[in-house]
Amino acid sequence: MLLVCPSDLLHSHTLTMTNSVGLQPKPDNAAPSARSMRSSLVALAEPWIYLSPTLILIALVMLVPLVIGISYSFQAISLMNPFDSGWIGLENFRNLQDDAKFWKSLKNTAYWTIASVFLQFFLGLGLALLLNHGFYGRRLVQALVFLPWAVPTFLSALTWTWLFNPVIGPLPHWMAALGILSEPYNILSDPNTALWGPIIANVWFGIPFFAITLLAALQSIPRDLYEAAAIDGANSWQCFVKITLPFLAPMIMITVMLRAIWVANFADLIFVMTGGGPANSTQILSTYIFTTAFRKLDFGYASAIAVVLLILLLMYAAVLLRMRQSLKLVEQ
Repeated sequence: MLLVCPSDLLHSHTLTMTNSVGLQPKPDNAAPSARSMRSSLVALAEPWIYLSPTLILIALVMLVPLVIGISYSFQAISLMNPFDSGWIGLENFRNLQDDAKFWKSLKNTAYWTIASVFLQFFLGLGLALLLNHGFYGRRLVQALVFLPWAVPTFLSALTWTWLFNPVIGPLPHWMAALGILSEPYNILSDPNTALWGPIIANVWFGIPFFAITLLAALQSIPRDLYEAAAIDGANSWQCFVKITLPFLAPMIMITVMLRAIWVANFADLIFVMTGGGPANSTQILSTYIFTTAFRKLDFGYASAIAVVLLILLLMYAAVLLRMRQSLKLVEQ
């Protein structure tokens, strides 16, 4: 005889009613979904956790000083008058409009940057093309070419200052013999020629940068392209224009952009060789910022000049990056 428990009947009746209205019992999967979401969040955050010490260091070393420096440009901060300080808005930038030394420094900065980068690039490209071909003593020449990059800037500036001195240096006598100068004299003491002294020293110092980077780019060009061009009857100039330059173009854009930014901010050579003189003929924006901040002790005005230089360099970098992007689109 089969006995049926009332609770079994009740459970059976409940399932029958559930199925009759189209409802199904839901599985209990809430806990696994929460665990998978937590695992996804941990996986997403894990790289940032590992990078956090570096990001914090970059923020402390770069971003915090940048924000503080920009904020100083809107304040009157002068150690010569410490009681008259505070927020002055755009007053420092308005004073730049009537500052003749600022405009002269801006003009000298453009002249100094363009001349230095132009000569550095073409001489560095020539050396890179020379070193890209095998010849006897190539390693020795390569070591000598890269030597100026290893010399400290202060020592380079002192050496070139002595070389331009007509009492102990040979350069004025050589330039007089070549007809460049009417007589041997120190070009650093002449306002009309003083800027050329730091430019020549900067060209000597910066050639290895272009030589190293462009040589690396040249060595990455497939040799099969030159062999195919030679079979088709292309000469050296056609190979350079049709093969070498297109491959070098992205590297040229980046190196010219970086070097121009470095040269515009490069105050060491000028400060040691001429100190911005004579008569501010070699004063550039970076040296003007230094003298305003640490000689006149006017950190607010110096910060305003630095912000102007920052904006100009950002605009220059944006233009070159846009040109590089356009070049990539044309190649595609």
